[in-house]
Amino acid sequence: MTIAIGFEGSANKVGVGIIEDGNVLANVRETYVTPPGTGFLPRDTAVHHRSKVLDILRRALKEAKIHPSQIDCVCFTKGPGMGAPLTVMAVVARTVAQLWGKPLVAVNHCIGHIEMGRLITGAKNPVVLYVSGGNTQVIAYGEKRYRIFGETIDIAVGNCLDRFARVLKISNDPSPGYNIEQLAKKGTKFIEMPYSVKGMDVAFSGINSFISKFAKEEMPKGEYTKADLCFSLQETVFAMLVEITERAMAHCGSSEVLIVGGVGCNLRLQEMMGIMAQERNAMLYATDMRFCIDNGVMIAQAGWEMFRSGVIAELKDTDVTQRYRTDDVLVAWRD
Repeated sequence: MTIAIGFEGSANKVGVGIIEDGNVLANVRETYVTPPGTGFLPRDTAVHHRSKVLDILRRALKEAKIHPSQIDCVCFTKGPGMGAPLTVMAVVARTVAQLWGKPLVAVNHCIGHIEMGRLITGAKNPVVLYVSGGNTQVIAYGEKRYRIFGETIDIAVGNCLDRFARVLKISNDPSPGYNIEQLAKKGTKFIEMPYSVKGMDVAFSGINSFISKFAKEEMPKGEYTKADLCFSLQETVFAMLVEITERAMAHCGSSEVLIVGGVGCNLRLQEMMGIMAQERNAMLYATDMRFCIDNGVMIAQAGWEMFRSGVIAELKDTDVTQRYRTDDVLVAWRD
C-alpha cells in the first residue's frame, strides 16, 4: 500500500490530490478566474495560489480521511508551466515534505496528464493527444520514453482558443474554452480559414490572427455571429489535431487513442476523434473535467508510479523549470 500526495499549480489551477494504489482519495482544486477580455499573469496567479493552497491541503487531507503520517511521498509539478506559480507550489511541497519527513518526487506535468488518463480509462498503450492551454503534442510510448510524434510549432491549441475568447470578451468562468464550446454548438455558418498542418506538426498563431481580424471586420456587418466564429474555429483546429493523431496511430499500429489535457474535455473534439477511431476499428479514451483539467491527483498518480520504481528527488534537485519536455523523462515504471 502506497499513498502519494500531489501539488499542482503550473497555470491558473491550484490543486492538491491524494491517491492510494490507484484509488483517488481526494482531488481538491481552485481556479484563478480573471475578468472577460483578460488573461492571467504569472505574478497574480502565484498570489492566488499562495492564498489558497493551505486551505486546499487541509480540505484534501480531510476528504481523504488520512493523517500526514500515512503518506509515503510528496509529489509536485516541476514543470513545464508558469515560473511564479510553479515556484509557489514547489515551496509548499518542500516545506511539508520536510515537516512530515517524507521523500519528494518531482513530476513532469505532461506525464501527470498521461498517467492519470491511463489510470482512469484503462487504456493500455495508446497514442496520446495532449491538448491544453500551454501544450499540444501527439505522443506514444516507446523504449522507456514518451516519444513526441508531432506538436505545435508556435502556440498551443488551448492558447489559441483562449486568445480568441479575449477578442470576443467571452467569460473566463469556468474557462474560456468551455464557453467557446457552448457557443460553437449554436453556430450555423462555417468560415474557411487557414489549415496549418506541417507534416506531423501544427501551427495555430496564423489561424488565431485570421479569426481575430475577421471578427473585428466582419461581425459588425451582422452576417456572422460569435457562435459562427467559435464553431468555425473549433472545427478547423480539431480537424488538424485528428489528422496528425491518426497519422501517428497508423505509424505505431495502435488501436487506442487517449485524449488528455484541459482541451480534452471538449465533447466536439471527443466526437471527431471518436469518428476517426471508429473508422480505424480503434478505441477512443477520454476523461471528464475532474481529471482532464489540471489537478493535484494526476501529479500524485505520476509521482506514485515514479516512487514505486525508485525515483525520488534530492532537495537540491527540486527547482522548477518552465520548459520540461515530455520526452526528457525516463519512464522507469513501464516495460
